[in-house]
Amino acid sequence: MKLRTLATCAALSVSMFAGAALADGRIAVALENPLAAKTKVVAGGAVFVCEGAECVSTAAPSRALTAGSCKVLAKEVGRVAAFGGETKSLDADDLTRCNVAAKGGSALAAK
Repeated sequence: MKLRTLATCAALSVSMFAGAALADGRIAVALENPLAAKTKVVAGGAVFVCEGAECVSTAAPSRALTAGSCKVLAKEVGRVAAFGGETKSLDADDLTRCNVAAKGGSALAAK
């Protein structure tokens, strides 16, 4: 019985550490124009809290770090100057695609 309890505890510990290793990351977004009021936007499964010229998601899944998620965010808060996480950032082409959908942004389509 003690061995079974010990094995269960060990399995739970391993699964908790594995979950932490696959934990969601932080995404920071710089906006071209500051917002007048604090805003929350859900994009790519992440909740972004936007205030001033910055939006931050502290627990974003990896699928949130895409031009598609950036588009959803830009549609709500305006043009994005930078969009990135701890290990990856969108490049200039991705930002161009993102900003096509920007609220109050240019109507030019990305090639």
